[in-house]
Amino acid sequence: MTDEARTPRPATRWVLVAVAVLAIVAVAFALGRFTAFGATAAPARPSTVSAEAGFARDMQVHHEQAVRMAMEIYRKTSDDELRILSHDIATAQAGQRGEMFGWLVEWGLSQTGGPLMSWMSDSSAHQHDPATATEQELRDEMGMATDAQLAELEAATGSEADCLFLELMIRHHQGAIPMAQAVVELGQEPRVLTVAQSIITGQSAEIDAMRSMQTRLGCTA
Repeated sequence: MTDEARTPRPATRWVLVAVAVLAIVAVAFALGRFTAFGATAAPARPSTVSAEAGFARDMQVHHEQAVRMAMEIYRKTSDDELRILSHDIATAQAGQRGEMFGWLVEWGLSQTGGPLMSWMSDSSAHQHDPATATEQELRDEMGMATDAQLAELEAATGSEADCLFLELMIRHHQGAIPMAQAVVELGQEPRVLTVAQSIITGQSAEIDAMRSMQTRLGCTA
């Protein structure tokens, strides 16, 4: 065989080079698509039994009562500091309640589902087993006021109303904080964790402020 026969002609070499380049480009394109898919794939939405969904549902119930109590005392207290605080509680919690409603809509989940606090069963912040606890025990753990206490607050006036509100709202906040701690412990959705941490921080500070008001107003609770 001659040297000319053994040596690929220039045209043949360029064809081989072009095929190799095309193969490299194809592999790179495939890898790029795979990487981009992994990087941009939408994160899994919380399920209906997730801590995030349970928190959003139960905290809406919790916030609804807080707004009701805060607006009640806002309308009739003559104490400027308490009026400001009650306004802040009502507006902040109404806003958070709307945000939580929106989460469930976005996730395609119902606004109700499951026993109160059942999503907290694996949390160290839980006090009762939802499988055996009564609804009233769970509501007590959440710091919820009873219907009788709400009626008492509505009927009270003056310093009696101020002091009763502070007593009920401190307990209400004390029930909310473990719920927020539980979803921080169990959840993964960044927006939920951010709101939960703001509840822990904000309501802890409000408890301190309300205790100072109790002292200033001479409340016995």
